[in-house]
Amino acid sequence: MQRWLIDTHFNKANSTMMNAGALIKFDTSVDLERLAKAATDLLSAYDIFHARLIFHPGTDDLCQRFDGEIVPVTVEKISDEEFERRKENLMIPYRLINRPLYRFYLFETPTAKYMYSDFYHAILDGTALMILFWRELEMRYLGKKITRPPLKYADFILDELKVSPEELAEGNKFWREMLKGFDETKHLPPPDIENIQSWHEEHIFISLENITHKYFANVNCAENIFLLAATMLTLAKTTGSKTVIMSWLHNGRNTAQERRLMGIMLEQFPISWDFTEDLSVEKFLSGLKTKIQTGMRYRRSLSTVYDEGLEDDCATFIFQKRALGALNGMIFDGKPAEMISLPLNEISAAENSLDIEINLGDDGKYFVELDYDASRYSEAAMYRFAATLDEIILAMKDDNCMISTILEG
Repeated sequence: MQRWLIDTHFNKANSTMMNAGALIKFDTSVDLERLAKAATDLLSAYDIFHARLIFHPGTDDLCQRFDGEIVPVTVEKISDEEFERRKENLMIPYRLINRPLYRFYLFETPTAKYMYSDFYHAILDGTALMILFWRELEMRYLGKKITRPPLKYADFILDELKVSPEELAEGNKFWREMLKGFDETKHLPPPDIENIQSWHEEHIFISLENITHKYFANVNCAENIFLLAATMLTLAKTTGSKTVIMSWLHNGRNTAQERRLMGIMLEQFPISWDFTEDLSVEKFLSGLKTKIQTGMRYRRSLSTVYDEGLEDDCATFIFQKRALGALNGMIFDGKPAEMISLPLNEISAAENSLDIEINLGDDGKYFVELDYDASRYSEAAMYRFAATLDEIILAMKDDNCMISTILEG
């Protein structure tokens, strides 16, 4: 996954597509000098923040070391006017070779206190950032004792490499078979915009009206599988194809130890289905669950998918629980911490043709965020896609409904 993200970024090396950054405004009671010490100690404790990308002196292969220096975090005292100017250039592209892969700044102005943190996505994912990093930063700030020794990401990488040749070959065959025949003209929604050569990202947010979190209290199906199934059916209906080939994102943390690991753990799993043979919603959901479980067993062979770019053009499904609430309802030292939006600029970019991200809010309602290539799709086309998704979700509430009825209705 690290290699794939870096290779993808090299195609748009001057973009901020791999920056995981946020500007936070604190309550004025926060002691920034104490926070600077807590941040420095936290960054020093985990090997992932010492990571540096270098070219191997013997082979010239791109690799990583875990012995880079941590520069102590300091507090910059500047005017409000200067801070407004600094905001314009906080998020800039990473220069990758033998440089730190994070940025951490603290600002104090006459009227406010701010923190800007930015991590290169190939070293940290959203789960590590929101659950592990943020919580431990507050614990260290409050002087609470960190009892568990930090786990080493380098040890995790070495363990990942211990896959047997037989297991690797079996997994390679599984993933190549699943992705065989992918064609963006068949498996992505048909573009409705032509003659726009420049790739550029747009996104829309739409509430899903036909389902709430309460629905899953009384059904024998996990919400992520149900919503993935609905997304697959939406792709089948909008493409007019009986086969669906796409990707779905998993946080990669399956054990208690992995849930404590500071680093990037997420994986992008291919998934496919042939709807030529009709079946009920109930049987589709059951079969999809089995297929996902089988794919999880071949996680260590995903390197083949990444290295060969087998799913680079696929639509991707992402499910997040209460991510928006976590960002908008941040608390630090018992007081609200506000996330401040940063201005987009000409180096803002992303990499996929279509990401279908379904989020569960704190109110138990779902909304879909569509990140899409606006040189392929109009906003109207994306609204139609979301409306179709919502209609299919409603139809899927009937376990006995046949898939053919949903796709042909």
